[in-house]
Amino acid sequence: MMRLVISLLLAGAAVAAATHGRWWQVPDAHNPWSPLVIDATPNWLTRYKLDRLAARPQACMAVLSGADMQMTAVPDGEPAPGCGFRAAVRISGTRLRTDPPFVLSCRAAVSFAMWERHVLVPEAGRLLGSAPVRLEHYGSYACRNVYGRSEGRRSQHATADALDVAGVVLEDGRRITVARHWQARMPLRRDAGDGSSPDPEPTREAQFLHAVHHGACRFFSGVLGPEYNAAHADHLHLERGSWRICR
Repeated sequence: MMRLVISLLLAGAAVAAATHGRWWQVPDAHNPWSPLVIDATPNWLTRYKLDRLAARPQACMAVLSGADMQMTAVPDGEPAPGCGFRAAVRISGTRLRTDPPFVLSCRAAVSFAMWERHVLVPEAGRLLGSAPVRLEHYGSYACRNVYGRSEGRRSQHATADALDVAGVVLEDGRRITVARHWQARMPLRRDAGDGSSPDPEPTREAQFLHAVHHGACRFFSGVLGPEYNAAHADHLHLERGSWRICR
């Protein structure tokens, strides 16, 4: 559907240009064939460009070279059926400290870079008034099935297409974690005089975690958090795969 819409729009632009006797230059931001730029403001073509990178490892690596990351390429490998990676990188730092390092496929690393740049950092400033300086995580690559079951399909972790984010540490020293703050609420206020008590508002920390969860859905194909099931009670699962879910 996206390809059809893009083709129709460009065909219309070509007709308009011919009608006016000159060619119109499509701005890079709205040109579906121009390279994705991590620092550029995301728009309606961002998801299309992210999806296109999955089948173009060299182009993906070229895009990733513009990320604010300390990374090294990892040799392609398939240690077991359904496990391994190609066009992957080991990330040892970004705008944030990320110890220990973790391995992501290029397509997942680009999504992570865009999420960090356009969601994680600005939402921390907006809601918490302090910049994040360290990312806490539970790892990325692991040769296993979904939920570690002995049978069933492989997890996206098995191809380094997923990262489990536990929380962040802020510049002012605060540590914000999914396990502790996802459901945190403000202290109850006194009733309004009619015997009713309003529902307590989420804390700023909870608002931040919900905002970065929701914002991740713009760049990852699968985003799972505590409201999905008990297995995700303490982290946000961010993945690039063939199916879409934001829960």
